[in-house]
Amino acid sequence: MPIQIVGLGVDTEALPDLHAGIIDGAEVLVGGKRQLALFEGHPALRLPIVSPLEDVFSAIAGHEGAGRDVVVLADGDPLFYGIGARLVDEFGPDGVHFYPNITSLQAACARAKVPWQDVASVSLHGRDDFRPLFNALCHNDWVAVLTDEKNIPAAIAQRLLDRGAEWFAMWVFENLGGDEERFDRYPLARAAARSFSRLNLVLLERSGKPEHPLSLGLPDDLFQSDRGLITKWPLRAAGIASLRLTPGDVLWDLGAGCGSVGIEASSLLSRGEVFAVERNGSRVGMIRENRRRFGAIGLEVVHGTLPDCLRDLPDPDKIFIGGGLGKDASLLDVVCSRMRPGGRMVIHCVLLGTLERARNKLDALGWNVDITMIQSSCATPLAGDVRLEGLNPVFVLAADKPGGA
Repeated sequence: MPIQIVGLGVDTEALPDLHAGIIDGAEVLVGGKRQLALFEGHPALRLPIVSPLEDVFSAIAGHEGAGRDVVVLADGDPLFYGIGARLVDEFGPDGVHFYPNITSLQAACARAKVPWQDVASVSLHGRDDFRPLFNALCHNDWVAVLTDEKNIPAAIAQRLLDRGAEWFAMWVFENLGGDEERFDRYPLARAAARSFSRLNLVLLERSGKPEHPLSLGLPDDLFQSDRGLITKWPLRAAGIASLRLTPGDVLWDLGAGCGSVGIEASSLLSRGEVFAVERNGSRVGMIRENRRRFGAIGLEVVHGTLPDCLRDLPDPDKIFIGGGLGKDASLLDVVCSRMRPGGRMVIHCVLLGTLERARNKLDALGWNVDITMIQSSCATPLAGDVRLEGLNPVFVLAADKPGGA
């Protein structure tokens, strides 16, 4: 018969009769240390879930092949950040049967009286990458976070404070369903200074707003910049459109200046990553300040010299170069080799020599190159009326790397 996977919910004393009956009839009980401890008197053979999982799956297959009734114990819904998906991959849809229960997210939302269909969820369990959380917070008012012994509520709160995201409040739910259950809502600064039970779930609530809403076409004067050196908004619009971003892209913004392009682009990358790379220390500080102002907390700031500082970054799908190309275009040798097949690069060129060097390099690599010149004018007051003041013309060079689907 199929392997039975039973969700225990948040209160094992309130198991539905169907779930309890399946567990009672098990000949092999599989589960984590905490789940197995709840059934100490059960006569079944006990198989703990430990690394490597392949050995556990092999043991399950052996017991199933011998005709034993195998029951896997899981928290809540086994298909909500649980072992369920791995079991489906290993034994196939017909080889498993699920009996879901109340998840910790459902229980927490019931306590907080929040409709849980409005809550995005992120797991930091066993993960070091906070970018999925940052992206979720940029695009949602409520985000649930599954924690672990390293990514505790205080550490999560401090990471958000480090990015200036003070417009969130943190709910912490401790020991849900247990005798020592408690929950409360905290400002981030208070949560960062507290200790909580090891068994917890975090719910982040948008309780305010960043200084300015994040969008495309942001006014230039809202950015902190170095003596007005910024990619002006009409050129940002053209450059970002030329990148043809999709939600999961990894974008490198090289020679980021005050970070305006990367910050606006991050509003389109709900599942992606943006790396704003800048060597000038004072401008790096401006990128961080602008990230705070617009709430673009998913943007990663890289302070370093090109191309050496790119070594540890994930390979990009898209690259924007607004500065730092250099006089010999040697940077392109590195970044072109790192870009994923089918990726797209956009370079803003003011000087004809820069345009020619970049075009020749990309043509030699067999990339498909397209060039557009953008010349825009913005209104400025004059004698009680307005006149149009022309901005420097800029060549927008866009190129596609061969090999995409």
